[in-house]
Amino acid sequence: MPNARATHLSRRGILAAGGALGLGAALAACGDDDAKDGGSAKETAAAAKSGPWTFKDDRGTTVKLDKIPANIVAFTGVAAALYDYGISVKGVFGPTRTTDGKADVQAGDMDISKLTVLGNVWDEFNVEKYAALAPDVLISTMFDDAGTLWYVPEASKDKIAKLAPSVGVSVYDRQLDKPLQRMWELAESLGADMEAAAVTDAKKRFETAAARLRAAAKAKPDIKVMAGSASQELFYVSGTNLSIDLEYFKALGVNFVEPPESAKKQGGGWFESLSWENVDKYQADIIMMDDRSQTIQPADITEATWKKLPAVKANQVIARSPEPILSYAKCVPLLDNLAEALENAKKVS
Repeated sequence: MPNARATHLSRRGILAAGGALGLGAALAACGDDDAKDGGSAKETAAAAKSGPWTFKDDRGTTVKLDKIPANIVAFTGVAAALYDYGISVKGVFGPTRTTDGKADVQAGDMDISKLTVLGNVWDEFNVEKYAALAPDVLISTMFDDAGTLWYVPEASKDKIAKLAPSVGVSVYDRQLDKPLQRMWELAESLGADMEAAAVTDAKKRFETAAARLRAAAKAKPDIKVMAGSASQELFYVSGTNLSIDLEYFKALGVNFVEPPESAKKQGGGWFESLSWENVDKYQADIIMMDDRSQTIQPADITEATWKKLPAVKANQVIARSPEPILSYAKCVPLLDNLAEALENAKKVS
């Protein structure tokens, strides 16, 4: 898989691969014009506030600063979520630019030309650039229960940790609504206006979309959904365990293909790897495909076995975001797209 060291089989290596669904797969605004220019009026106001800042993260670590952080560095997806709440960051790390220079899907609505990118791929993080930003805090997600900060390289994590405190938001083995609430709390602590109409409206729309998906799943209980991801060599099928989006969709009643735990062992419990010859192992009526830039997109899959799948022939293939941007505004389409697919789906498997 791209963006991964396929020979490194640690949990981090498995997840980082960028291909399989639950996370990884190899073996491995609300904003005004000022915000669009890279600097947010709300951020400026937040930074100007006096008094201490305290936030307890999902590791149980409490970060205490003399004032609200002004120089924030974050994983790209976290920065995109904060941006939706009116909080801008100084630097990012993680997938930010595609190979053709465009904004990566995980960059959301941010103007990437205004950002200092410390690293764009796995294991890339410019510590010198990071130090030059005089960071107040580093924020990332966590895809394990050990408190490992996503896209912070193992080799340089100690150097990075010495430069500023860090905050970790867990996206491991829990439903989507929980990390969404945690990101809301984090943004609020950083000075975001959580009573702004755009913010409260997005949360209401999320609740409406969740109700729609629940109703669609209830109306079509026999429709099987498979979460997949593609690389040149392999096709990956994700189980619902561990992934925040799939766990949430399942709780709303969506009927997913579930690879057995034994089959997901090499994928760290996240996914089963299939050769393209065996891509028809599971029967599905809808296929959700990983939309991250590290993976092959459906339109570019040339394997004949893929084209013969009933869901593919019926044009019942939709996008999936295995690393959702954790703002309500960005998660509404994820629910609506799946609900619409279920509402229109025909039983083809």
